[in-house]
Amino acid sequence: MSTVDLSTEFGAHVEKRLETDTLIWLTTVGSTGTPYPTLVWFLWTNSELLIFSQPDKPKLRHLARNQQVALNFQSNPHGGDVVVMHGVARAPAELPSEEERRIYAQKYTEGIKGLGMTYEQLAAEYSVPIRIRLEKLRGWA
Repeated sequence: MSTVDLSTEFGAHVEKRLETDTLIWLTTVGSTGTPYPTLVWFLWTNSELLIFSQPDKPKLRHLARNQQVALNFQSNPHGGDVVVMHGVARAPAELPSEEERRIYAQKYTEGIKGLGMTYEQLAAEYSVPIRIRLEKLRGWA
């Protein structure tokens, strides 16, 4: 469960973006200490981010060594609406519930079609769940 305060004005803004945005930057840290940002799809569910990865991807190797991650949304064109989050990832995490699968498939219907895939094909290819518990927020709206 998230330990960040989403009851503040900024926290409520962040939660709205977590519920409506479709892309987020996930930054993991490699074995040499180099940060690796990756643009990912996600679902905000049960006060955690749920992300799916293909097996054997660098982000999974990074998370096996260091579960600390940073996440951020794209800012607006003028450098406003900045949201940076820090959290702890679990990978592989517990499998998504039927409800989580349904909501994820609905959220990314167009993106999945754009890849020329069905949800079932996507779920088979991106089969490793990652769950992230947020610990810190910073930024400005």
